[in-house]
Amino acid sequence: MSVNEIKVWDPFVRIFHWVLVLSFFIAYFTDDEVMWLHEFAGYSILVLVFLRVIWGVIGTKYARFSNFIYKQDIIKQCLSDSLKFKAKRYIGHNPLGGVMVVVLLIMLVLTSWSGIEAEGTGFLAVNNTNMQIIKTASADDDDEHEGGSEFWEEIHEFFAQFTLLLVILHVTGVIISSLSHGENLICAMVTGRKRE
Repeated sequence: MSVNEIKVWDPFVRIFHWVLVLSFFIAYFTDDEVMWLHEFAGYSILVLVFLRVIWGVIGTKYARFSNFIYKQDIIKQCLSDSLKFKAKRYIGHNPLGGVMVVVLLIMLVLTSWSGIEAEGTGFLAVNNTNMQIIKTASADDDDEHEGGSEFWEEIHEFFAQFTLLLVILHVTGVIISSLSHGENLICAMVTGRKRE
């Protein structure tokens, strides 16, 4: 490690990040083509997000939510400064990056959850006035869930498209921040190191 570099992203954050990227794009591009792989990627995303939330509370310094969740006025100032290519440099996530992390985690949960509901294997199903937990749904039950399934498929599609838009905004923000501060943030998410 170079003298002017410090470790910022721990192995868990880096592995989480790249496995999440892979899982999202597998899920996105296998939608109706390879359903078992699509579902596997969706469930993987839920597990990854769950682990990241835990790590956001107990993890290393720069992984903790307390390190990158900022007050609204700081976020607004960062946005204004970023649009002028004059944003302050942060070792960990900047305020906009922090917002993006939180919003992406929420959208990934909503996307995965709506996909589960679209398949008729939702966590809870309403049968008249009784709530019952559904563990699996057989292929024979598809007609039974068709009305609700179509609704959930549209919701799932909306969340998936909105999440993709957020990913594009995230990558744009990373590029802008990298150019503004003369550092390769993508490389930093591979090596875990950034200059001081």
